[in-house]
Amino acid sequence: MAMYAKGMSQRDIEDTIREIYGADVSQGMISRIIDKILPEVNEWQNRPLASVYPVIFFDGIVFNSRKDNRIITKCVYSVLGINMEGHKEILGTWISENESASFYASICADLKNRGVKDIFIACHDNLTGLCEAITSIFPKTKNQLCIVHQIRNSCKFVPYKDRKTVCADLKKIYGAVNLEDAEYALEEFREKWNGKYPNILKSWDKNWAELTTFFEYPQEIRRIIYTTNAVEGYHRMVRKFTKSKSIFPTDDSIRKVIYLSASEISKKWNMPVRDWGMAYPQFIIYFEDRFAA
Repeated sequence: MAMYAKGMSQRDIEDTIREIYGADVSQGMISRIIDKILPEVNEWQNRPLASVYPVIFFDGIVFNSRKDNRIITKCVYSVLGINMEGHKEILGTWISENESASFYASICADLKNRGVKDIFIACHDNLTGLCEAITSIFPKTKNQLCIVHQIRNSCKFVPYKDRKTVCADLKKIYGAVNLEDAEYALEEFREKWNGKYPNILKSWDKNWAELTTFFEYPQEIRRIIYTTNAVEGYHRMVRKFTKSKSIFPTDDSIRKVIYLSASEISKKWNMPVRDWGMAYPQFIIYFEDRFAA
């Protein structure tokens, strides 16, 4: 089980046991042994959660899976929460062939059914229907779209020769002191670049409300919520643990490896997120009436 958790394939485990102990253990037996962890996986996925999370992050990771003798892609969606002590915590993982508003709503409903009553700020990429799904279940929650993703998406429209200048001008928007300055910087960007790259402004205008949520809060909170790097970093670690497994035969096989990966990764999460000691008093000020949800 420990070897599987470290990312070794069943064939690697079979070879290692033979090399160390001189014993032949079939891949079928290895699979049956690892399957013994499924009740623990289900218990973890359905465990009760805290009633309040100051910040949660949504993000998906794609795996190849077999279905009816063909290879399909499955999205494993993870929700990473920052609890009241400032520690990161994987609240669960959900698997779907298609990302949709109903899928996101089912995730939020699951969180609520497991005891979550309130989320102050939800950070995520701009996935269609996710803002609405979160708001439908947690109406007080503020949505913050990932600024880093927005910059990357904006640069898709820009050739290399203009990219550095465009990025510098975009930084004046998201790096502004307050919302008023950000709006002024946006209009300056519009005057300079809208004729050449109108798609950039269309995206910023469409998502402006959710892109600028972080301006409502001081720097201590802004640093935590402006990007989804926390959950993306977790998924990068998951990739390291699962790189030997190119195709998963079932959803249960995905759940097992994700659970074991999360258990290994979270062992290192023994400290609060950076500067939580300064951010927590700000959360108390801005969300004072919701701490006892």
